[in-house]
Amino acid sequence: MPQLGETVTEGTITKWFKAVGDTVARDEPLFEVSTDKVDSEVPSPADGILTAILVEEGDTVDVGVTLAVIDGSASATSAGVAPREEQVEVAAPAAPAAPPPPAPAASTRTDSPVPSLKSLPDEPVASPPAAPRPTVAPAAPSEGVDHSLVLSPVVRKLLAEHGIDASLVRGSGLGGRITRADVEAVIERGASPLVVPSIAPTAASPLAAPAGAVPPGAPATAPVPRAPVGPRRSGGPRDEVIAFTNIRRRTAEHMLRSKATSAHTLMVREIDYERVEQVRRTHGDRFRAEEGFSLTYLPFVTLAVVEALVDFPHLNASVGEDALIVHHDINVGIAVDLDNEGLIVPVVHQAEELNLRGMARRIRDVADRARTKSLSLDDISDGTFSITNAGPFGTFITGAIINQPQVAILSTDGVTRKPVVVELPDGTESIGIHSIGLVAMNFDHRAVDGAYVARFLARLAAILDDRDWTSEL
Repeated sequence: MPQLGETVTEGTITKWFKAVGDTVARDEPLFEVSTDKVDSEVPSPADGILTAILVEEGDTVDVGVTLAVIDGSASATSAGVAPREEQVEVAAPAAPAAPPPPAPAASTRTDSPVPSLKSLPDEPVASPPAAPRPTVAPAAPSEGVDHSLVLSPVVRKLLAEHGIDASLVRGSGLGGRITRADVEAVIERGASPLVVPSIAPTAASPLAAPAGAVPPGAPATAPVPRAPVGPRRSGGPRDEVIAFTNIRRRTAEHMLRSKATSAHTLMVREIDYERVEQVRRTHGDRFRAEEGFSLTYLPFVTLAVVEALVDFPHLNASVGEDALIVHHDINVGIAVDLDNEGLIVPVVHQAEELNLRGMARRIRDVADRARTKSLSLDDISDGTFSITNAGPFGTFITGAIINQPQVAILSTDGVTRKPVVVELPDGTESIGIHSIGLVAMNFDHRAVDGAYVARFLARLAAILDDRDWTSEL
């Protein structure tokens, strides 16, 4: 598992492009990995034959764990692919085996579903006392598969946590490999632990009795209630269980952490987009013909945000150790929807150097590459301020969650034609029809106060309403 960024400690294999026995070429895409930073295709490091896949699709493992074996020798090409057990044993000297996974009790990771919003850190929820963890007998090989070699760390953990003998699980993976889905299916059917420990009273316990004595009417070994294995996954026979994808699980983790970290405060401002709308109507067709895509409201708003951040730099910042870290490069993250499959925030770096047309091009570029999974780690790193744009769907107010470690995020909501009071050249007032919309900012009250944000939003509204956007274009 490669190191995809300094803070990345693990990754999830989302897809293998090759199967065991396939010939692979150096730098040919071998698998796709998803981390908490980015989804990436990883190329093969060598030429040869893929003789073993050790980590299944959907499994999450630490950086440095061996994922597969490629045999580049001529003998492997001529002799064909050996049985999987022999391949792993032969390949072991060439690549040091990954350290065994930690015992479940000492593990700091969890692959269980993300907790609900009802159990945020600031709302502790009482839980029943945990029963002693059952001991698990060593998993005996079944159907010729050595499970000590081919079980992924996630599968090992699930088997141990629920006391399930691997020999009782029918594998659906390559070569009969047991996958995470196989174990979860057994758990869903209510499999009982293999060994249930009994509770032996100590001498100091009020339950202690003379050796060999059994309380009248009690069984020789008292049954121990089984500890709950987690929240119920289905409310009824017609419910559908949809497992979280890796990007959905990562998004949930980030959102919960953000809500627990920042003092979220929402402020909303009405924006008159009439000048922007006039430019879009007048030059929109020519822009589309020249650039190949539509001129939307988003590049106008982003350019105005960048200019306003120059005047209000404390919103282009992050919270450090008892300090506010103000960033002088303005790197704007643009939230991109991945066709309802998740959300990612690629970054337009040095946004202060762009004009309107350049901003439109950069936003279009990062959005297209996000949807085709062509982003690099640099494309999603070092953001200093974020914008989310739900406006095309006609939203009214969106209270977005701050993208940590930033201190603010702006939502651009729907724009509609509305009657407004306008001032005529002679100073009198009249009723006109303008394009009006709302922008909503969630900010971290630890970093700035409401008056600072209100002034920022007023400056943003003035830029959008007063700027000669035709010359900008």
